[in-house]
Amino acid sequence: MAADGASAFALFWLIATVRYDLLDAPGLLGQGRTEPLLLAAGYGLLWVVALWFMGLYRLRTHLSLRGEVVGIVRAAITVAFLSWSLLFLINEPNVSRLFLAMLFATQPLVTIAGRFLLRDFLARIRSRGYNRRHMLIVGTGPEAEAFAGNVERHRELGLYVTGHLVGPREEGASVSRPVLGGVEDIERILHTHVVDEVAICLAAEDWSYVEPVTRICEEEGRIVRVAIPPLGGILTGGHHEQLGATPVVTFLYGPDRVVGMAVKRAFDIGASLIALVALSPLMLGLAIAIRLADGPPVVFRHQRVGLHGRIFNCLKFRTMAPDAEARQDEVMHLNEMSGPGFKIHEDPRATRLGRVLRRFSLDELPQLVNVLRGEMSIVGPRPAPPREVEGYSVWHRRRLSMRPGLTGLWQVHARTDVDFDRRATLDLSYVDSWSLWMDFKILLRTLPALLQGR
Repeated sequence: MAADGASAFALFWLIATVRYDLLDAPGLLGQGRTEPLLLAAGYGLLWVVALWFMGLYRLRTHLSLRGEVVGIVRAAITVAFLSWSLLFLINEPNVSRLFLAMLFATQPLVTIAGRFLLRDFLARIRSRGYNRRHMLIVGTGPEAEAFAGNVERHRELGLYVTGHLVGPREEGASVSRPVLGGVEDIERILHTHVVDEVAICLAAEDWSYVEPVTRICEEEGRIVRVAIPPLGGILTGGHHEQLGATPVVTFLYGPDRVVGMAVKRAFDIGASLIALVALSPLMLGLAIAIRLADGPPVVFRHQRVGLHGRIFNCLKFRTMAPDAEARQDEVMHLNEMSGPGFKIHEDPRATRLGRVLRRFSLDELPQLVNVLRGEMSIVGPRPAPPREVEGYSVWHRRRLSMRPGLTGLWQVHARTDVDFDRRATLDLSYVDSWSLWMDFKILLRTLPALLQGR
């Protein structure tokens, strides 16, 4: 979006410079009436809005290059029509028709070239494993094999096929990628593998399995894509998209707001960088205090489950004895929380200094590094250890459809609540109704809770 707006601004300025001598001439709309920079900025904004309405900024849409070209040309025609109509309505005689013709003829070519370069860039970084999403394919027939090959040939999509599940009538079918089980094993596979998206590529006689598979994925917060050819276009309620060369119907579960999610990630990067710099003296002082009082290690690394089951090392200042993990079973009888969660208000394994740090959540400051890495967010469901996730019901797992956060809805509403299902319900409420405004309100309530030791 930024590239499209900047290229439109630059193209407007360049063509205007060629057509007019902007340094000396009166300008595009007559002597002193309008600043060229303002006109260029307005045009850049108009061009981005036109592409937006053509669906070219939808986060999950994977258009073919041909589809993008068609959308860009339609946007150019729309902008040209609006511009000519506006000039006609205001009866402006001083605008060069040659200038407008050059602009509207050149703009699609510039944008198409930019999109082509972007695809090439994405293909390069995603082929090295960056910014990649994992896809599970339900089906092992010819349609599934062709779909998997099509997805991985388009490296710019950033999709990696984790494996296949055998359909109910596909015993003996052969595919070139790992077979992880049967369609009846989908819940187990979603729990044991990193899966961001599920593609259903079953033969027509197995249509009845599409709905239950989609239901399970909905509970888990996974994106579902159903290849249209074998289904004859009978599905409703999804988005019709193009995945490589294959038309699909996509069902989105969880937040999918392109601008908001981009702003959220940008905020995470900026806020974590600023906080790490601003709080570095405090963090250094805490590290020295822990080392002097309790010895090494200062930072505790513990495995947590992140987005769609990704395992990462969550960083915390050490607040418990070095052998706390080995003594987990000894204190299980003290667990105050219902369900799969684990919480002890007065953990006997905690050190004296550790209790102070935990009261004010100072032990979690190193997690700003996890936020900067992209493993966590400032606001989101709290990251859970694998042992807890293993005990989740299906509906609990939808909380994994969003990056875990430093603070979240239940931290400011029910931090002392020992009912795990109530906490999970608050997390799912956050996932389902997420907005930037909600993040802002949670942050506003977090700060006083921290200062008051709540």
